[in-house]
Amino acid sequence: MQLQEFTTANRASWNEAAGPHAQNIFEKLVFNFQTPGYSCLDRVAARLLQQAGLDKTTSVAHLCCNNGRELLSIKNMGASTCVGFDISDEFIAQANHLKRISAIDCKFVRTDIYDLPPAYYGQFDIVYVSVGTLGWMPDLEDFFQVAHHLLKEDGRFVIYEMHPILDMFEPDDYGNFPTLSHSYFRREPYVEQIDSVYAAYDKHAYYWFHHKLSDIFTALLQNGLSLTSFEEYGHDVSGAFAHFEDLPVKPPLTYSVITHK
Repeated sequence: MQLQEFTTANRASWNEAAGPHAQNIFEKLVFNFQTPGYSCLDRVAARLLQQAGLDKTTSVAHLCCNNGRELLSIKNMGASTCVGFDISDEFIAQANHLKRISAIDCKFVRTDIYDLPPAYYGQFDIVYVSVGTLGWMPDLEDFFQVAHHLLKEDGRFVIYEMHPILDMFEPDDYGNFPTLSHSYFRREPYVEQIDSVYAAYDKHAYYWFHHKLSDIFTALLQNGLSLTSFEEYGHDVSGAFAHFEDLPVKPPLTYSVITHK
């Protein structure tokens, strides 16, 4: 399959998942965002953004912004211009609804990230990528090239993601010593029809790509992005492996990277 075939299939999958997702958590988000200053970001995400220089003059782009809750929270932290990009028509519609009810000034753009409009190039101090993003990307080097294009000179690229080592396990393995089910060096994508987060709703096939840490760092460096910080954590930002937090011997569950242009 070609890159666009993967992203088109994933777009259909996300659009189908959006309705059930809204039933599960959207009403709570609508309620919460009517509270001035509300933020859904955890302490690590907030610290990373502050470490990257977030203040009232900072412009922020969020790639794969989903329903916009994180970008709206970043705006509530005091950011200036905030623009979110996502491939899903339905999740962008949810983001715009949250924007309207909260009266928070953000912009949301429906686009394939690989075809992001060049008008946004060089416009942002921070480009942010959060949990559950990189696995949807067939080509990391091209994806990070988009981030590089968006950044101003000396801009910061912030990644806060589930650790790729988790792709070796099944999320429904609740044993004290989870079984290694997949190779860390797997190259072919996972092809699924039922998402662990939106189970029983998503009928379209979607494609999830495993990227080793070395793949991630190599793609960053090849795009001229210089490493500022790298951290690994024992908490699970994805929620899919939260039960791993209490394992007697546990792998890293989450990581963060900050690079600069």
